[in-house]
Amino acid sequence: MKRVADFAKDHRVRLLQGAQELFPALIEAMDAALSDIQFETYIFDFTGAGAQVAEALIRAAQRGVRTHLVVDGVGTGPLPKTWQQRLRAAGVQVRVYSPLGPLGLLLPHRWRRLHRKLCVVDGLLVFCGGINVLDDLYDPNHGELDAPRFDFAVQATGSLAGQASQTMERLWWRLQAVRDVRLHRLPQAVRDLRAASATRHATQHDPDAPGMRAALVLRDNVRNRSRIEKAYRRAIGAARHEIIIANAYFVPGGKLRRALILAARRGVRVQLLLQGRYEYFMQYHAARPVYGALLAAGVEIHEYEPSFLHAKVAVIDAHGDKPWATVGSSNLDPLSLLLAREANVVVEDAAFAVDLRQRLVHAMQHAGRRMDPARYAGRPLRQRVLDRMAFGLMRLALWVTGNRY
Repeated sequence: MKRVADFAKDHRVRLLQGAQELFPALIEAMDAALSDIQFETYIFDFTGAGAQVAEALIRAAQRGVRTHLVVDGVGTGPLPKTWQQRLRAAGVQVRVYSPLGPLGLLLPHRWRRLHRKLCVVDGLLVFCGGINVLDDLYDPNHGELDAPRFDFAVQATGSLAGQASQTMERLWWRLQAVRDVRLHRLPQAVRDLRAASATRHATQHDPDAPGMRAALVLRDNVRNRSRIEKAYRRAIGAARHEIIIANAYFVPGGKLRRALILAARRGVRVQLLLQGRYEYFMQYHAARPVYGALLAAGVEIHEYEPSFLHAKVAVIDAHGDKPWATVGSSNLDPLSLLLAREANVVVEDAAFAVDLRQRLVHAMQHAGRRMDPARYAGRPLRQRVLDRMAFGLMRLALWVTGNRY
């Protein structure tokens, strides 16, 4: 069976919950950077704590650190002019991934977004997860939040830091080539593409050095089209005792749904912590039609209610002999699994898995409302119609892109 991840056991991986834990660690690392900062994010918002991250990038660039920032053209859009000027003046190099043209998202190829959240410092330290550069208590569409957003990231050293660095470097030079073509600098564009295809020097690690067993799992539209979903399915298929998944936008395809149902039927306790608050029409309503078969198989569904759940994490058999956990940017929905660039870290370590499990169990017990099968079956007709409409629109959108799910 083809492997979906290159594991090594030379890692140190630390779990970070929310921007309140991620941003201080991120800023500390950037303030200590000696040569290089590579940063990719879907959303870069300068409100509140987000501005502190921007200031750290500026400080690094001002002292001569090569500082690359890539933001998504939909998630972030054009940066505020004041911040554009400050970043440029400091020497921070900024690129926008797939900026929207006049027709915006009416063109299906524009649905392929940069959704991963990665930062690599000096090729040695990597941050990866679901957390955007966005204040925990603020949402661009909903304003101030009563409770912090529920999300996770990891800070890691080891082989996967170099792998993330090389992945980000390739994308950077491809974006440079696109920019040069638009500026009619074709010879420079050719040089950029050659740089993208070349292997960037990365700090060497001993993959057999003592540490935690972990891997970086990517999703793109070239070589890694289905690796994240396959990693989930294999782990679910091997589960013996317990599966806990927390996911913001949960619309799994048929194979993933069947894997969860089969796990529940063979006696594995399957618990899902999902979005309980309305955020976006499609993601909220399209998720509901898949609940019925899962609930009928004995899967527990808990809806997170205090704030927006933005996590994309899972832990399987934390107390077993083969613990498995993942933290990343990939939702379990068609946009993430079929169209977007995503990055997850998979960790096979008991202490890490137990830590993540404890946080998820606490959230389910204290901040989640368990979905009652009878309540689900008796939901109002209007909600059922909206659910089916959203699910149908999502399937239609996939058909337009040429994907099956």
